[in-house]
Amino acid sequence: MTRGLRRIGRTAILLSLGALLGSVLLVAPLRWLDPPTSAFMLGKRIDALLAGDFAYRNRHQWVDSAAISTHLPRALIAAEDQRFFDHHGFDIDAIRKAVDYNRKGRRVRGASTISQQTAKNLFLWSTRSWIRKGLESWFTIWIELLWPKSRILEIYMNIAEFGPGIYGAEAAASTLFGRSAATLNREQAALLAAVLPSPRRYRAEAPSPWLQRRANWILGQMRQIRLPD
Repeated sequence: MTRGLRRIGRTAILLSLGALLGSVLLVAPLRWLDPPTSAFMLGKRIDALLAGDFAYRNRHQWVDSAAISTHLPRALIAAEDQRFFDHHGFDIDAIRKAVDYNRKGRRVRGASTISQQTAKNLFLWSTRSWIRKGLESWFTIWIELLWPKSRILEIYMNIAEFGPGIYGAEAAASTLFGRSAATLNREQAALLAAVLPSPRRYRAEAPSPWLQRRANWILGQMRQIRLPD
């Protein structure tokens, strides 16, 4: 019995070390290397193939943060995670508020930070489950440990879905507004940030009254957002 327990213990330790090393090797290089795609993009491509749509292509073009209007990161932080530069991947206050809100039986409110959303979009799948949430938290920890905040934001802006099959700031700006990400104005940036709760439902280029109200709220919040030098 003792020998069996030791064997189980050694196996558990080896598996834990393997998971740790594998995570570091997966996350660390992306501090310097630009990911060519994401798990969400690959998942959408696979869904299209399974549906027989062999002509489907994601619209995506990587650009460095220097080639993206500063209005967009300010809009995303205002809309998604106003304490982005202050927390270490998890906004405890937002989580508590979401738990209290959800206990009242209203529509479920999330509390994911930009770091968590980057982990989910880049490495995981869209279907909600406790397993995915656990892995999301695991990758969020490593992202926060191994990347600076500027890199997290840069990757997020390049892999977020802003419309059906439209990923990243450059593809969104050119497809939806006919311009480059570098020339997005405040209103367009706010509209792109406004669709993120449901980018396949809302249209930044033809906003509904609700989406326009949300974009206007984001514009007001953007006045409070200051990006580090």
